[in-house]
Amino acid sequence: MSTTAVEKLIDENLFREAMGNICTPVAVVTTRDYAGEPYGTTVSAFCSLSMAPPMILIALDRASGLLAALREFGAFGVNILLTEAEDAGKKFARKGKGDFTSTDWHWHDGVPRLASSTFFRCTTADLLDGGDHLIVTGLVHAVGLGEGAPLTYHRRTFGTHATVSGTLGR
Repeated sequence: MSTTAVEKLIDENLFREAMGNICTPVAVVTTRDYAGEPYGTTVSAFCSLSMAPPMILIALDRASGLLAALREFGAFGVNILLTEAEDAGKKFARKGKGDFTSTDWHWHDGVPRLASSTFFRCTTADLLDGGDHLIVTGLVHAVGLGEGAPLTYHRRTFGTHATVSGTLGR
């Protein structure tokens, strides 16, 4: 569907409320800007895409500064925050380049990696139309496992995963 002639299919507020009922991981996408400075933003759309080759998917607002930086640099990190990184989740959810001055992080192969996260170091594979967002597919080149429970977002609050029954079989 063209973004220039969008038909109102459903009530926007109802859609937003329904999406708020879905529990998502808190993901901070990081890259560097044209000056080589770190840039990061909390995103709500992240998921695995492919095992062979290993790929992930994120969605970024067409007008975001992060998207502009990512288009220029091509490499990016996806930091899936752990519960102890709740403060970072809030800091990177604000407009701008993210607060790297009061966040524990380091460079990982040219991309900022936040502490207390499971990390995917990616290069951009494709940019696809996604309404008012662009869908970015990323080829995963490196993974760093975090130790601890994941930070989640549900109904405008942070939380974590709680097991309700045994593990699923394969």
